[in-house]
Amino acid sequence: MTDYLIYEPVIGLEVHAQLLTNSKIFCSCPAEFSVEPNVHVCPVCLGHPGVLPVLNKKAVEFAVMMGLATNCKINQYSVFARKNYFYPDLPKGYQVSQYDKPLCSGGYFKILNSEGKESRIGVTRIHLEEDAGKLIHDSGFGSSVDVNRCGTPLIEIVSEPDIRSAEEAVRYLNGLRQVLQYLGICDGNMEEGSFRCDANVSVRLQGTQELGTKTELKNMNSFRNVEKAIKYEIGRQIELIGEGKPVIQQTLLWDPDEELALPMRGKEDAHDYRYFPEPDLMPVTITDEWLNEIKFQLPELPETRKSRFIENYGLPVYDSEVLTSSKEIADYFEELASNLSDYKMASNWVMVEVLGKINELKLSINQFPVPAVNLSRLLYLIIDGTVSNKIAKEVFTEMMASGADADEIINKKNLIQISDAGQIQTIIENIVRAHPGQIKEYIEGKEKVFGFFVGKVMKETGGKANPKIVNDLLLKYLLKLRTQSE
Repeated sequence: MTDYLIYEPVIGLEVHAQLLTNSKIFCSCPAEFSVEPNVHVCPVCLGHPGVLPVLNKKAVEFAVMMGLATNCKINQYSVFARKNYFYPDLPKGYQVSQYDKPLCSGGYFKILNSEGKESRIGVTRIHLEEDAGKLIHDSGFGSSVDVNRCGTPLIEIVSEPDIRSAEEAVRYLNGLRQVLQYLGICDGNMEEGSFRCDANVSVRLQGTQELGTKTELKNMNSFRNVEKAIKYEIGRQIELIGEGKPVIQQTLLWDPDEELALPMRGKEDAHDYRYFPEPDLMPVTITDEWLNEIKFQLPELPETRKSRFIENYGLPVYDSEVLTSSKEIADYFEELASNLSDYKMASNWVMVEVLGKINELKLSINQFPVPAVNLSRLLYLIIDGTVSNKIAKEVFTEMMASGADADEIINKKNLIQISDAGQIQTIIENIVRAHPGQIKEYIEGKEKVFGFFVGKVMKETGGKANPKIVNDLLLKYLLKLRTQSE
């Protein structure tokens, strides 16, 4: 039986992120997703003879922003190259990419490893390239090609083989996606293909430095599939080695339905692509002035924002991690908190009520029907005692359904909290007199009866009685009765 524990996985990821530019990387065609096939094309992105590409300046700036965010060296001189291969979705017969002189190199990205400790994953390079088209397979009509994607701007983020488990790979991938979204340069949608990755996987004996034969995994369109595919491939390679069989360098396609990886082709090396400098594009030169302009555009990144939430709002680490998981959620919380003094209450409502509804209804925070300013008013009404927390949740549900604001709903349904001590005292005394058996039990020491009376008071007031006042007055009254009976 193979001993899995004596082997160490060695994993590197090649992440492709589609940049949120209005036009393609070398022409003015729109860079949009999900339109009619083959309409966003022109002679440039189809590679017709005699046409000349023009580099999209915004794509360069976006790539540099990601390089800065991952601690890369920004190479102020970089060159485009032709990567030659023949496939039906590549009408030019080559892909314009960068090879030996990429835009960014030598960076790193921090994650928590499998032991919960901070670990640095080296970023070998980040380079610009154009996307290929898309093959559409139909069992009834054969295969066709949609070339709308041809020329869509991408950055490829290539990691060092520093990842040691499938879980770490997902943490790294999720962290990169989060940063891309904070920068506003990629939407991070794996299902639509605007954020995707290939994984290079090998295994070696624990304690050795020599790398094993690697395979490349493709066709992983979710974080869950990335984790499953890498775990599968680690296990497959260890089994082969344990049986004395060689691991073949090849490209594998992940089948999410069967949960196995199937051979696609032999794994290429760089020389197989016959790279040579792109003759129709000038080298990219990043001046000091331009670089400083790009640095000035950088927003607050997730880790910095998380630290600020802990320091400025006094939030626990867990809350800060959840609230900064996306820029939009963090923005929503900050707008909410700007109108309140109880930051922990704001945090709890966003994490439990808001995110709960978003997940239940499969919405984005931008589609959420209750603006932060409206929710802040509802929370203020809890703080000043106008409504109880329980009633506020009912009001919140109505706000989502009707779009009305909190004050309107509370006044219309007469939900204002009862905080008059005299009125509550009268209700308590009437309920206690109506339940002599329970009073006898309480006097005899059955403390749980206290909850019975609280429930009766809340039912009598339709849940509108102030819970704190109810508890205080009820406790005093019951203790008084117990003292009198002694």
